[in-house]
Order: sequence, then C-alpha cells, then structure tokens
Amino acid sequence: MTHLPEAPRRHPHPPGPAEGLRGHATALRAHAARLRLAAAELDWEGPEAEAFRAEVSALALRCATAADGLRLTASRLGPGTRPHRPTYKRF
Repeated sequence: MTHLPEAPRRHPHPPGPAEGLRGHATALRAHAARLRLAAAELDWEGPEAEAFRAEVSALALRCATAADGLRLTASRLGPGTRPHRPTYKRF
C-alpha cells in the first residue's frame, strides 16, 4: 500500500488573514506532493497510464502554482502573526 503523508491539521483558533493564506499554501503544497508521489508509485503501464500520470502531474503543478500565489499574497499582507485585537471597556 502507498504511504502518503498526513494532511495538516486545523488550528484550534482561526488564524489571521496572512497566516490563513500561508496555511492554505502549505496544504496545497502537501496535496501536490501527495499527487506526485501517488502518480510515481503507480505500477500501471500503457498509453492510458501515461495520460493519467500526465493529468495528475498537471493537477500537482496547478496546486503548487496556487500555493505560490497564496504565499505571495500572504507576504504582501504582512508578518505571519495574528493581528492584535483591542480590548474594549464595558461602560
């Protein structure tokens, strides 16, 4: 059986926008790696197998490209920390 790495776990508290984008980018990178690994470990041969591998490789590339875009956007939003939430006094 093929061993695939575990998907990242969700945070107990919602992240800030930049942190959330970085988390999604990490998840997409992990999906791309799992797709590539699964395609490489196929023992199926023939033209249909090659077409399937090409399709899976294209999907992995799309995941990696999307991850790059999310990381770029996150870097433009700011540091990887959650934004400070002011405490309001009750009157």
